[in-house]
Amino acid sequence: MVFAGVLAAGAATGSFPETIDTVPTAHARRSAAGPSQPATRHEDVQKAAAEAMADGKSPMEAAERAVSRSGDRWGAVYSEGEYQEFQEALDGRYTGVGLSAGREQDGRIEVTKVQPDSPAARAGIRQGDRLISVDGGRVDGRPVTDVVSLLRGDADDAAAGTTVTLGLERGTRAWTEKLRRASLSTDPVAVSRLPGGVTVIRIAAFTRGSGDAVRAAVRAAPAGGGIILDLRGNSGGLVNEAVETSSAFLDGGLVATYDVDGAQRSLHAAPGGDTGRPLVALVDGGTMSAAEMLTGALQDRGRAVVIGSRTFGKGSIQMPTTLPDGSVAELTVGHYRTPLGHSVDGRGITPDLDAGQADGQAAVERAETVLTGLGDPD
Repeated sequence: MVFAGVLAAGAATGSFPETIDTVPTAHARRSAAGPSQPATRHEDVQKAAAEAMADGKSPMEAAERAVSRSGDRWGAVYSEGEYQEFQEALDGRYTGVGLSAGREQDGRIEVTKVQPDSPAARAGIRQGDRLISVDGGRVDGRPVTDVVSLLRGDADDAAAGTTVTLGLERGTRAWTEKLRRASLSTDPVAVSRLPGGVTVIRIAAFTRGSGDAVRAAVRAAPAGGGIILDLRGNSGGLVNEAVETSSAFLDGGLVATYDVDGAQRSLHAAPGGDTGRPLVALVDGGTMSAAEMLTGALQDRGRAVVIGSRTFGKGSIQMPTTLPDGSVAELTVGHYRTPLGHSVDGRGITPDLDAGQADGQAAVERAETVLTGLGDPD
């Protein structure tokens, strides 16, 4: 079970200040309808696709029309290649050149990060270089998500070994690099340590293995030291990985309830988590889906102080079905609630302490201050 569009939606809605070419941003065909609701069943979309195929028409286009008419805000239809790319992203894998790109205020595109041992790194491209063109087309002024799509190539055609030519500038030097896309992996969990023994665990997305990585980071944290769980910009991911992450901080118990086509179900943390260590969760408007589910569980159960700004508000659940031509429709089948019964969809989660417009470092410093208070036995 996944929250559909989880790796794409943040960038597609402008929630992220920058985008890395690990994220399938451009291909998700979401409806522009209103609030998410289970408005049509998989059987309806499959029927429309089958009828189109029998008439010699495109099953995928018929499915797209059915989803668009349904009013399902998060419903999406992926081609076979696009869905494979989406699944690779959930596995923490992607095909690309290893560049993160950001757009400056003047519209210029700048390299904000280069993944080690990637085609870009081996070509000598550095953070701060300007990206001028991709395959001869200028990129100044274009949305970053479009640039990322160009770097990755078309979802149905691009593969490891295909080439892309970049036009670059560094100071007065201008040059081109022809790179071969490669199959790369990402690490969605980054761990750092602050003076005083505070551990910062940043989770970019809940891809496979992220829950185990968080549990390992908690076990390795200094005894008695507080933890800052940074979920800002986390667009969600796999539900089971978010539950596994909750198990690092909870000793069993309810994480969320949800419904699938009207049937009520629940998710529970595994016993044995670290419940004594002070914990602060940082969130913002880019905290979505499974990340909101985790936040709600930690907040409702009094395990963490939540700091930041109101989260995105995506509490709907999507499940996939394969269509006759191999394309895949993801449709909303239900919604989840926090342990205290609060609905997240369209509302988001209100933090315990509003960080306002504080920048990244200021929010971390505020979290450190709160941790000091939480660790004080008086």
